[in-house]
Amino acid sequence: MRRSILLLSSIFVVAGASAGAAPDRIAARVDAVLTKTPVIDGHNDLPWAIRERFKGDLAKIDLGSDTAKLAPPAGEPALMTDIPRLRAGHVGAQFWSVWIPVTTTGPAAVQTTVEQIDLVKAMAARWPHDFAMAYSVADIRRAERDGKVASLIGVEGGHQINDSLAVLREYYDLGARYMTLTHATNTAWADSATDAPAHHGLTPFGKAVVREMNRIGMLVDLSHVSEATMRAALEVARAPVIYSHSSARAIVDHPRDVSDDVLRLVAKNGGVVMVNFAPGYVSEARRRWDADFAAEKARLDSPPFGGLHIGDPERAKSELATWKTAHPAPAVGVGDVADHVQHIRDVAGVDHVGIGSDFDGIPEAPAGLDGVDKYPALFAELARRGWSDADLSKLAGGNLLRAMEGAEAVAARLRATELPAQVTIEAMDGPPKPAAH
Repeated sequence: MRRSILLLSSIFVVAGASAGAAPDRIAARVDAVLTKTPVIDGHNDLPWAIRERFKGDLAKIDLGSDTAKLAPPAGEPALMTDIPRLRAGHVGAQFWSVWIPVTTTGPAAVQTTVEQIDLVKAMAARWPHDFAMAYSVADIRRAERDGKVASLIGVEGGHQINDSLAVLREYYDLGARYMTLTHATNTAWADSATDAPAHHGLTPFGKAVVREMNRIGMLVDLSHVSEATMRAALEVARAPVIYSHSSARAIVDHPRDVSDDVLRLVAKNGGVVMVNFAPGYVSEARRRWDADFAAEKARLDSPPFGGLHIGDPERAKSELATWKTAHPAPAVGVGDVADHVQHIRDVAGVDHVGIGSDFDGIPEAPAGLDGVDKYPALFAELARRGWSDADLSKLAGGNLLRAMEGAEAVAARLRATELPAQVTIEAMDGPPKPAAH
């Protein structure tokens, strides 16, 4: 009997040691993969956060220290990005978004965009031992070899070109390497995912924008656009497209996510869907909770004409807090994001999925993925699901590099045979139409 007890004890000890060793082995695997192929994140909104919180003054923020410790403005989350956390997260390249509000239009939109591009370059100049501006695949690889985070620029909204192909080309010359065709609302030439359809895809000028982006070598980003716009752009595109921060609609039925039919078209195009971390885009339960919360907020206080407590914001705020206590938000974690990565792989293939966190552009992040240091947790979850090292490398950055190389090759060919397009929106689409009400 004593011998049997000792034998069982030994088995439990060995089993416990093996269980403890498994996470260590996975962590070592992930570390090795991301050391060799660092993470390329398709979308981070830190530049606008710096503009909003510090008036764009880099003397007021030290990215070389933990920015999560900085007190955020009321109702805002702590910053999710800084250099130590980028290093801990094995980030080798980051597309910094030069987003501006959709309410900023016309020449003001162009000026604000240029100011944000300038801010990204100022970040790289302020921390030159850690950041290096990058404008090509070769630049990314050079920065990674030098132990720096390659810093790329993405324009997040077609309204930022003020309906001008000349402005588009100037953004490219200033360093922008992708443009999202719309943001939260329609442009004059493309429909957004979160606005009422106006064009049912792309107008003739919108198609000219895509063709010119292909000609100059700027990646076409289809995050934020409607499904009709996705399909129209994929039909016109002559180079791989990207989704800089979108997820899978089969898992969460949000218009910002990508349907299976479109995922198959992306695979044919050679493009990449870079998975977003926003809780409402990666959890169906959270998406529904968000809708319920918005409805309750409107019920309590929706100026100027409605709401139970219109004119009494303190009471509305108190009752909304009571509602939240009674209806806690569903938990969202690493596994939810991994589900989207896995689904895109299953439908489009492992060559067509990447990472586009949307850090510092989302009000909160999934548990365990709350900053740029946490990417390894996602890769560890996928490793536990059976992903090989080679496939993890594709997800980390290999797929984006391939798509970008494809866009560069197409541009080299087209620039040799096509002149810059000089068309105007008025010539292609006719006079502006009054907005629908």
